[in-house]
Amino acid sequence: MEQIRNLSVRKTILLYMAIALFVSFLISAVIGRIAVRAQMRIWWHYVDEEAYFQAAEKQGPDFVADIPRPNECEMTRPDYFVSELCDFLQTYTILILSIAGSGGAVFLFYRNKLREPLEELGRASRAIAENHLDVPVTYENQDEMGMLCRQFERMRKQLAANNRILWRTIEEEKMLRSAIAHDIRSPLSVLKGYQEMLTEYLPGADIDMAQAMEMLAESGRQIERMDAFVETMRKMSSLENRELFPEPVSAGGLEKAIRAELAILEKEYGKQCVLQVQESGEEFYGDKEIILEVTENLLSNALRYAKKQIAVTVNIRFRELRICVRDDGDGFREDAEKITEPFYGKNVKDSLKHAGMGMYISRLYCEKHGGKLILENDEQAGAVVTAIFCRIA
Repeated sequence: MEQIRNLSVRKTILLYMAIALFVSFLISAVIGRIAVRAQMRIWWHYVDEEAYFQAAEKQGPDFVADIPRPNECEMTRPDYFVSELCDFLQTYTILILSIAGSGGAVFLFYRNKLREPLEELGRASRAIAENHLDVPVTYENQDEMGMLCRQFERMRKQLAANNRILWRTIEEEKMLRSAIAHDIRSPLSVLKGYQEMLTEYLPGADIDMAQAMEMLAESGRQIERMDAFVETMRKMSSLENRELFPEPVSAGGLEKAIRAELAILEKEYGKQCVLQVQESGEEFYGDKEIILEVTENLLSNALRYAKKQIAVTVNIRFRELRICVRDDGDGFREDAEKITEPFYGKNVKDSLKHAGMGMYISRLYCEKHGGKLILENDEQAGAVVTAIFCRIA
């Protein structure tokens, strides 16, 4: 039965038709034989038996005695009807049964071979039309219909995969827009801080020209950073596609850049920042823009949740750069995997001011730089976040 179920459609219909015709011919022969015998019995009632037996005695190779067909007027109406019916059955039985057998073969072929896969395909088509791409096609026969169902199942899986890719692309675009807004916010905060300082101190001559020029120069650098960042974001389709541009990163240069950020952030958040850079004399190669972006994210996040102060430790080596940020807040209440998800926020009020992308972007950039982002709680309370970057050439 398994081999019959797995026969091809062509062989199956040929088999059904052959069986149907064979059975039709067999039944036709039986019915024809019964009709002949019944007709002979009717005709015998109207035969002159003495004349028939005399003729039967004379039969030989050239002469056969047969029961003659009586005339219609000689037979009763029921006998005539039965006799005519027997003629009809002898003549047309094979035709009628052949047609009926062929129709039965087609019906059985459809029921046993086509109905189930067609219903399965119809159900799956309706599900796909309603955007339910998780409804599998489960017809398993090894025939043409089974092959068609398997091809349809592959198509369904591909549609589901394409749908997931589409949704992931949409989510990446959303994350990209949030990342742009998130990472531009820090340079804008620096520019805003310098502007407020110049507006406050410059009219009263409370600031010398050297300090003013230094602020303007730092503002120009922040504008250049924003220009470079916007251009980079314009060229890439997702955060993962951002290219790394290695350059030498020294402890002194990194300390100067971080202190410039801290000077503005201290004033913005009203909290103390302690920076410690461990000099090693070794030169590290990495993407400075990405390192500073991650640092800004960690600093702003720590200052947002710190109570009084944060401590920043920078450890630079030939093969590795570590930036550790500690705060005296309440620490992390959830696991690191959830905190580094995109659009994460502790509460609704927090999410109104921040897109919840800082930790996600930082983790992504650390991993892209060959390192990782470690989130821990300090033994004395507070959160400890360590960004590790590996050397790139």
